[in-house]
Amino acid sequence: MLVTGYILVGLVAAMIIYVGLNYVFAPAKIAEGFGFRTLPQNGEGYYNIKGVRDIGSGLVPIALMLYGDPHALAWVILAEAFIPFGDMLVILRHKGKKAVAFGVHGATAVVMVVAFVLLLLG
Repeated sequence: MLVTGYILVGLVAAMIIYVGLNYVFAPAKIAEGFGFRTLPQNGEGYYNIKGVRDIGSGLVPIALMLYGDPHALAWVILAEAFIPFGDMLVILRHKGKKAVAFGVHGATAVVMVVAFVLLLLG
């Protein structure tokens, strides 16, 4: 269970770092996939900031993975699961794309909660 939890966290961390790098270096391209039907014009600065924060969100669990405390990692990943869950709610509230809201953001939150359980029990 513990290894599976670490693998899930590693995958989620790597993916959000990848997304963050795209928001920094190719913001217009990646922003279209976030789930909103319309995007703000001149939003590149905002997208760059979001990218930096996404990269940071991915580095925190990686640091805890290296530290080697699965229980601390579990609680951090549970706290960070609020981010994709909140993204899902914001997209739904603004009548964005439901498939992206549930299929990307919601699914990510669920994977993170599963990783939390595996790490806590492992």
